[in-house]
Amino acid sequence: MYRYIIKRVLLAIATVFIIAAITFFTMNAIPGGPFASEKAPSPEVQRVLEERYNLDKPVGEQFIIYIKNFLHGDLGVSLKTGRSISTVIGESFPVSAKLGGMAALVATICGLVLGSIAALKRNTIIDRLIVFVTTLFTAVPSFVLATILLYVFCIALQWVPVFSADETHYTLPVIALALYPMAYITRLTKTSMLDALGQDYVRTANAKGVAGWKIIFKHALRNAVIPVITYVGPMLAYILTGSLVVENIFTIGGLGSKFVSSITNRDYTMIMGTTLFLAIIMVTMNLITDIVYSIIDPRIKLD
Repeated sequence: MYRYIIKRVLLAIATVFIIAAITFFTMNAIPGGPFASEKAPSPEVQRVLEERYNLDKPVGEQFIIYIKNFLHGDLGVSLKTGRSISTVIGESFPVSAKLGGMAALVATICGLVLGSIAALKRNTIIDRLIVFVTTLFTAVPSFVLATILLYVFCIALQWVPVFSADETHYTLPVIALALYPMAYITRLTKTSMLDALGQDYVRTANAKGVAGWKIIFKHALRNAVIPVITYVGPMLAYILTGSLVVENIFTIGGLGSKFVSSITNRDYTMIMGTTLFLAIIMVTMNLITDIVYSIIDPRIKLD
């Protein structure tokens, strides 16, 4: 396993480097720049700013300088506000992490429960109702659902404010973020549970008179959850960063809104810092998912 982990860590480093290169060169290939706006500074001031942030150098040299600084833990400062990128991420990511963590927890628990119920009540009205609802949630984009929730509960009914740091008002953003992954996990769990319930070890346990709840939770669900883990890892990495559109709809000051504004403002250092931060989270969660795989099912060997 240690050889596999080392191999995956090296692959993760290479992946982050490739993402950094693609983002950096694509970003610089787009016409314009961070100081080319309606209120652009004078040519003299713009030249000084470009020299200060190394924008006057060739793109390849700029990339090498950025990677050297990144390896020393320096993400630079925002070209628009002058604030440290690390500070901005440190302040905004906890908001996205709290929102995304709650959404991921709700999606996973509800998906496993609904999927198990659908499998156990196969071809009944309960199963058909769950399939219908999950298909509907899979088809509706999160930003459409977020807009509907915002209009109904915040504007029409005025039950909750648009957003508040108070935990009780995380309900609508969490629902908007959780419903799609919950629907997907429900379908995965149902399919895996039906396959597990048809295995020989389940029939043997039934023949031995093992309690039904023990068969479901100790034998069937433990094996049925393996495909779900494959999805939960990347899903958690995605949700933890917060949905960009959902954060903007509910005016949440998380990392997603900072990322969107950095693209709009052509803030190169902010774009690079947030992109690399999210890339590191993604590759880390994929690695953790593979390791958890082998813990849940010892038959899986990591080479």
